[in-house]
Amino acid sequence: MRLPARLRPKPSILFVGINPSLASARVGHHFAGPGNPFYRLLHAARLVPEPLTFADDVRLPELGLALTNIAERATREAAELTAADYARGRKRLARTITKIKPTVVAFVGVTAYRQFFGPSARPGPGPKPERIAGAPVFVVPNPSGRNAAYPGFEDKLVWYRRLRRWADQTRTTILPT
Repeated sequence: MRLPARLRPKPSILFVGINPSLASARVGHHFAGPGNPFYRLLHAARLVPEPLTFADDVRLPELGLALTNIAERATREAAELTAADYARGRKRLARTITKIKPTVVAFVGVTAYRQFFGPSARPGPGPKPERIAGAPVFVVPNPSGRNAAYPGFEDKLVWYRRLRRWADQTRTTILPT
């Protein structure tokens, strides 16, 4: 089962998850797991102007955002992904970023970030020193309820708000091409 990315040229932020859940693949929308707060986090952090649900993921491009995953294959949990899934995903993601030219690449979870950059990836959320096709990188906590490091909504929201502020600052320092 594959779930199409939600892409647009020059998004202000490209969100990169690990891979679709089976629930997301089944309904055809990203972050569709029961109780997943991804879209509530986007709204609470003022990254989108109105409340959204997973069914609204198709609207992200019109709001200036984009969304994809490092691995395309839907699984029950990310631990089921193989090295080959990630290798294919790294190549595809690098091509996508080069093509759409996001202002910021935001990895949704440290796992997605580490799978792209490998063992040199720095721990934790926040801005990172790497760039992909010129785009600066930021990591926000995975919104999953299974995220023990950031168990509550407010714990995650802090980082989504920091992403918004950082992305706003980044936009003002990057000259349009």
